[in-house]
Amino acid sequence: MRPFLKLTCAAAAVFAFSGAATAQEYSFTFQSSDPSGNPNFELQQTWVEAIAERTDGNVKIELLPVGSVVEHNETQDAIAAGILDGHITDTSYFAGKDPAFGLIANPVGAWSAPQQMFDFMSEGGGNELMNELLEPYGLHFIGATTPGLEAFVSKVPLEGVDDLQGLKMRAPEGLVQQVFAAAGATPVNLPGSEVFTSLDKGVIDAADYSVFSTNQAQGLNDVAPHPVYPGFHSMPLVEVSMNKEKWDALPDDIKTAFEETVAEFAQRQVKALAENDAEAVAAAKESGEITVHDWSEEERAEFRKIAQGEWEKVAAKSEKAQKVYDQLTAYLQEKGLVD
Repeated sequence: MRPFLKLTCAAAAVFAFSGAATAQEYSFTFQSSDPSGNPNFELQQTWVEAIAERTDGNVKIELLPVGSVVEHNETQDAIAAGILDGHITDTSYFAGKDPAFGLIANPVGAWSAPQQMFDFMSEGGGNELMNELLEPYGLHFIGATTPGLEAFVSKVPLEGVDDLQGLKMRAPEGLVQQVFAAAGATPVNLPGSEVFTSLDKGVIDAADYSVFSTNQAQGLNDVAPHPVYPGFHSMPLVEVSMNKEKWDALPDDIKTAFEETVAEFAQRQVKALAENDAEAVAAAKESGEITVHDWSEEERAEFRKIAQGEWEKVAAKSEKAQKVYDQLTAYLQEKGLVD
């Protein structure tokens, strides 16, 4: 039995035509895990425009912000049920179904740049792994993107792993929290809406939150003036996936248009957010009120070593998680990214 999905009244009208197609026209409804107005959501709209242009208007996608139809962690079920046609979302939201989703979505400490993850997906078997995970749930994986390496927000100077000892920090539940706890920090669960206030009042001293420019725009660096940039820990895999039956019914040229425009969008998103970060970092440094810390390769390697121990624990929880672990670590070793 599929779980009950709560729908908004406004969303109900969408379903009357969602996925409808004529001989050469295809209309789909996707939901994002980002809110309207968020830089990621605005960039995702450029993908919608790009695929319409690439197919001479034959593919029309309505992209809805998070929560428009179902909650962010219910889109997978909604797609399988035909309520939505697809989503653009952080894969880790589905780790409760299989820990393999959490491991491939954010192997904390694994990547030092977005291109490393993109290369793993295209050359290291990551795309195939994603479809092994998704297709049993009725979805097909089209491609991956990411906002990039998240910066780390801190009220105190952090130069390496030793400085994490006893650090009171906000971290999302799951692998991120496990890794920081293993590194000696004291992670706590807090919603994103409470991060600024908690830093300001001293409830926490640091936080895993978002990319530098977003942190800066929301004032987090004003109350925690020792950010770590580039980030050393988190870089989420954001998947673009759709209903497998609807994917299978598409002609090859439309499938190719989907795959190519998602790959191009991924590069566009990374470039745009990296530029935003660079501008924000320059402005922060010029202000003289913020000290940006960049961890050495040795310290990043030490953190990655700790993270690997937690990856192993996740791998032991399911057969598919073990497969992700084996393939991921083999690739990282082959490329010299881990010992």
